[in-house]
Amino acid sequence: MQSIDPNLIRALDALLTEGSVTAAARRLHLSPSAMSRTLTRIRHVFGDPILVRAGRGLVSTPRAEQLRPRVRALIEQYDALLRPERMHSERLSRTFRIRCAEGIPSAFAAKLHEQMRASAPNVSLTFVPEGEEQVDDLRDGRIDLDIGVNGDAGPEIKLQTLFRERMIGVVRKNHPLLKGKIDVKRYASFTHISASRRGRARGPIDAALSAMNIKREIGVVVQSHTAALFIAAGSDMIATIGASLARHAKSLNMAIETFELPVKTQTLAISQAWHPRMDADLEHAWLRQQVRAVLPLETTLKQKRGARS
Repeated sequence: MQSIDPNLIRALDALLTEGSVTAAARRLHLSPSAMSRTLTRIRHVFGDPILVRAGRGLVSTPRAEQLRPRVRALIEQYDALLRPERMHSERLSRTFRIRCAEGIPSAFAAKLHEQMRASAPNVSLTFVPEGEEQVDDLRDGRIDLDIGVNGDAGPEIKLQTLFRERMIGVVRKNHPLLKGKIDVKRYASFTHISASRRGRARGPIDAALSAMNIKREIGVVVQSHTAALFIAAGSDMIATIGASLARHAKSLNMAIETFELPVKTQTLAISQAWHPRMDADLEHAWLRQQVRAVLPLETTLKQKRGARS
């Protein structure tokens, strides 16, 4: 048999089901004349009249009766192929790999895991530290999501902003800085901790201070905000970390105090990034929804500027 246009199969199904050219045309939103021409094509393809006149109506030929169940099965398979799958989270057994900006897993990993396991008990999470590559791991499937500052992820990567992170100061409980107004001079008079994945001692805060002819002392450089947080909690040094991590630390009754920085810093858009090839994958879409629910869009700490907490 020659190759058949799928539209002919659907038309044949309508004709066999309705037993009428007019009714089949109405079902497929065609004119009766267009359906008549389609029936002529079907007859040519199958080498059989398919429907023949009997009194005022049409009856199917023996060949058409043989084709009827097979044609119906083809239509059902075709419709099933185009119909979106249903994602049964309770059957999902998978480990999702998420690359995260340092400090973010500490603040939301437990909550994300708890939420996911409520509907998908066989799901687990692996958090991967940030690296230099922003695209290859997503493209090649080595990680499922990249959560962090993904502004340079590349044009092929899909992005969804989750929240905007701002930087705040952190000191131990009863730190001398807290005994008075936290202005630029008092802030810069203490030794500071620089948290930089690339090991940089200076950054935007130092540039802002320099514009006011003020310089601060950097006593320690660490690669993570979490390390800076713990050092600050056990010393007189000042750390500058993301507000979400600081909030989480305070919720765990860590002996720290937070304060608004006396210099202006930019907020950072934290987003989840994925490769377009996973855009329609139901399991991956479910993962993105879970992350989105835990890290809602544009969330910020509900603190007034200059307030201590």
